[in-house]
Amino acid sequence: MLLICLIQFAAQNVFAQNERKLIRKGNEHYEEKKYTEAELNYRKSLEKNQNSTPGKYNLGNSLYKQDKFEEAEKYYQSVAGNKELKENARSNAYHNLGNTYLKEKKYKESIDAYKNALKLNPADEDTRYNLAYAQSMLQQQQNKQDQNKDEKQNQDKQNQDKNKQDQDKQKQDQQENQSAQDKNEQKEQQENKSAQKNKNEISKEDAEKILQALNNDEKKTQKKLIKKEAVKANIDKKW
Repeated sequence: MLLICLIQFAAQNVFAQNERKLIRKGNEHYEEKKYTEAELNYRKSLEKNQNSTPGKYNLGNSLYKQDKFEEAEKYYQSVAGNKELKENARSNAYHNLGNTYLKEKKYKESIDAYKNALKLNPADEDTRYNLAYAQSMLQQQQNKQDQNKDEKQNQDKQNQDKNKQDQDKQKQDQQENQSAQDKNEQKEQQENKSAQKNKNEISKEDAEKILQALNNDEKKTQKKLIKKEAVKANIDKKW
C-alpha cells in the first residue's frame, strides 16, 4: 500500500513538473511576443492539469494578444469565478475580462467586470481608470444609438412625406390627364357635330347658285314650251 502511494505521488510530481515547465516555456514565448507559440504551450500545460490556474490565466492572455477575445473570455471567467483563489488573482482575472469586453465594445459587460475587480481590490487604480473609460464609452454608444434612432425616424418621416407627395402628384397627374382627355373628347364631339351640321346645311352662296340654276332651268323649260306651242300653231288647219 505504501509503495503504491509513493508511485502515485511520484507520477503526480512528474506531471506537475511537466506542467510548470510548459508554463515557463509559454511565458518565454509570451515575453518574446510569440503569442501563438505561447498559446500552444499553455494548452499543453492544461492537458497535464486542466485545473491549472496559471495555465488558464496565461492562455487567456495569449489569446487576448491575438485578438481571440471570445475564447479568452472563457479562461478569464473560469479564473475569476474560482472563489478558492486569492482575491488578488481573481481581481486580475476580472480586470482582464473587462479589457476583453472593452475590445469587443461590450461596454456594459466591461463595466460589470471592472466593478467586480474593484470589489476584490479597491486600491487598483488601473481598474478604476478603465471603469471610468468604459462608462464614458457606454455613454457615447448610447448617445450614438439615440442619434441613429432619431436620424432613422427623421429619414422614415421624410420617406413617408415624399411617398405622399409622389402619390398626390400621381393622383394630380391622373386627374389632369383625365381632364385633358375629357376636353379632347368634348372638342372632338363638337367638331363632329359642326361637321355634320355643315354637311346638312348649305351656305348662302351655294343656295343662290342652286336657286340661279333652278331659275335657269325653268327659263329653258319655258322657252321649250313656247317653241312647242309655236310649232303647234303652225300646223293647225283652218276650217
